[in-house]
Amino acid sequence: MQPFRILVIGAGHTGTPLLQQLLAAPFVSVLGVADLDLSLPSIELARSHGVPVTSDFMGLLAAQGSAADIVIDVTGQPAVRDALRRHMVDTGNQQTVILHETIALLLMSLSAGQRIESRHGELAYA
Repeated sequence: MQPFRILVIGAGHTGTPLLQQLLAAPFVSVLGVADLDLSLPSIELARSHGVPVTSDFMGLLAAQGSAADIVIDVTGQPAVRDALRRHMVDTGNQQTVILHETIALLLMSLSAGQRIESRHGELAYA
């Protein structure tokens, strides 16, 4: 059975524990991680697992987007969400799902058995 193929956009407070769980899951293949700060511990974690990392999330999406099942956006930035959605429409990518940070937090909370909060404040999905 083919693993879930994932791109992670954002490797900070929310992205780090999420990335740890994704990398530990035998049924997940992390295709790439993007964050503006390539000195973060989670970026080093990705590198240590042979996962490509970049500060250019749109470049990562252009290179790997059609191969991904899910793009997980944990940046908390509405402009990133908008750019991801525009890219999917512009490229006709109808198979890749964009997972919003709120959903990632829900799944992480279920896994942890307690609510995990975002440091990004309220995350409206516009």
